[in-house]
Amino acid sequence: MKKVAILTFVFVLMEVAAFACEVCKKNQPEILQDVTHGQGPQGQWDYIITWTAVVIVAVTLFLSIKLLIRPKEAGPDHIKNIVLHSNKSCL
Repeated sequence: MKKVAILTFVFVLMEVAAFACEVCKKNQPEILQDVTHGQGPQGQWDYIITWTAVVIVAVTLFLSIKLLIRPKEAGPDHIKNIVLHSNKSCL
């Protein structure tokens, strides 16, 4: 019962923190209203920086998932094979 109460409290706090208050809604640009607290982007550079970061994160996520699914470690010159087969006398 105590876990349920704590989880309920945490989820309620997350919901409150997830949406902007009325004052912040007025100060945000139309596209970001009701999304975030605080001051909105101050100029075009803020949007450029944000979208550059989004692109970098998306590319990194794509490549990490791709390499986790198909790592292509079959080549004889792959670093894994060099480490495994180079110096067996040390083991």
